[in-house]
Amino acid sequence: MDAVERERLITTLCNYCVGETAALEGAGGLIQIAPNRATKIFLATQTVDEGRHLEVLTQRLRELGVAQPDAEIEARAGRNLLEFKRKLLQLVRGRDWVAAIFAQNVILEAMEFSVFHLHSQRADPRTREVLAGIIKDERRHIGFGENELGRRLRELPVLRERLAVVREELDPLVLRSFEEAMDAIGTPGGERAELGRSYMAAVERLGFA
Repeated sequence: MDAVERERLITTLCNYCVGETAALEGAGGLIQIAPNRATKIFLATQTVDEGRHLEVLTQRLRELGVAQPDAEIEARAGRNLLEFKRKLLQLVRGRDWVAAIFAQNVILEAMEFSVFHLHSQRADPRTREVLAGIIKDERRHIGFGENELGRRLRELPVLRERLAVVREELDPLVLRSFEEAMDAIGTPGGERAELGRSYMAAVERLGFA
């Protein structure tokens, strides 16, 4: 890759690290408020997954010549993604289980899945390999969120109103984060629109329209 492509990739991976850090801190915090042991165990394994994702993304940055990944991530982090992270962790700290698991395991995971899937189709072989491993885990995390929330909504349908409020607050940040990511990658306009549609379809397919 040339110098411009390298810079774009570094910026993109730095923002992936922001997302994975949000997922790591979110999953870790959710363990404390999980309703039962089985859920705590799953979230513990998810926390390990998120830590591994962050590790391999950081290693990829080093392979690209980034000597101080933490400083680079801080310098290149998109403001909308940082705001999403702040709101997610606010839900976790507020012990709002339903809203937090929705933000973490449906919205965030669907966002990452959509971006990683699109990026992997045009990535260099090494980056594609990294993303492929992460995507496998994201599918499992989304499945957990779908099952957990589906059960709770069957028991208490009124919770759907709460999730609609959360989605109304977070969706704009997700879509603006997509724009920032696509600017960094240099994605054509048509593919940008497809990414937004892919995310919306993923969330709606999970029954959270």
